[in-house]
Amino acid sequence: MEQTPLTQEPQLDAPQPPTMSLAGRLLNVFATPGDVFQEVKTASVSTANWLVPAVILVLVGWTAAWLIFSQPSITHQLSEITDQAIQKQIERGHLSEQQAEQAHAMGEKWAGLSSKIGAALIPILGGFATPFVWGLIVWLVGAKALKGNFPYMKAVEVVGLANMISVLDAIVKTLLIVGMGNLYASPSLVLLVKEFDPQNPVHSLLAVVNVMTFWLLAVRAIGLARLSGTSFAKAALWVFGIWAAYTGFMVGLGVLAQAAFKRMGA
Repeated sequence: MEQTPLTQEPQLDAPQPPTMSLAGRLLNVFATPGDVFQEVKTASVSTANWLVPAVILVLVGWTAAWLIFSQPSITHQLSEITDQAIQKQIERGHLSEQQAEQAHAMGEKWAGLSSKIGAALIPILGGFATPFVWGLIVWLVGAKALKGNFPYMKAVEVVGLANMISVLDAIVKTLLIVGMGNLYASPSLVLLVKEFDPQNPVHSLLAVVNVMTFWLLAVRAIGLARLSGTSFAKAALWVFGIWAAYTGFMVGLGVLAQAAFKRMGA
């Protein structure tokens, strides 16, 4: 009696060839991130998905820093910030007039230098550290808490591609800073503040309410939802909740640090 040959079942978990080019993924993450991340989930691991956005973010960030610090209005604002900090020390009796003059000379030298060093390092951290840190968060939540089945590097790719929103954020922020002549300008509620004070907790909270940040978090949530196979609402609750907890902790830490310094100066 003839035996019917067994039919081989399709391997659903086998990596599928990508249907979008890398350029297509980088652009489509703005308009149709769900389609991009669905392809990331089914395709083989691609280092370019996180590496190329990282390089773009660094280059855009460095260009933005050069443009910002070449503005006379920004260098003048940095000088004013240094003067205000020294004046507060004088008012509290911590510095004599002679010490204030010396501090002012050193402040002008180091304030601009430290700002430029920070502007150079932040894009590197944002481009190369964020995909792995937030990738770990997405993987832990998606693969462990939400019982999804995907490797860690898939989460890194999703966060890396989402960083294209950060690239746009850097461009928008640079245009606002240069156009308004204000180092603290950003697409946030800070635009409602006439004179931003970084030591004011209320102003710090207003700076957090940034439309580009919310867009970035929403795109990360879409990526988490696609990788874990859960709903966007559940994924967004995790992503926004973790971000809110971390942001609240950092703002609270800043308030406590300021209070401690005031007590020491009293």
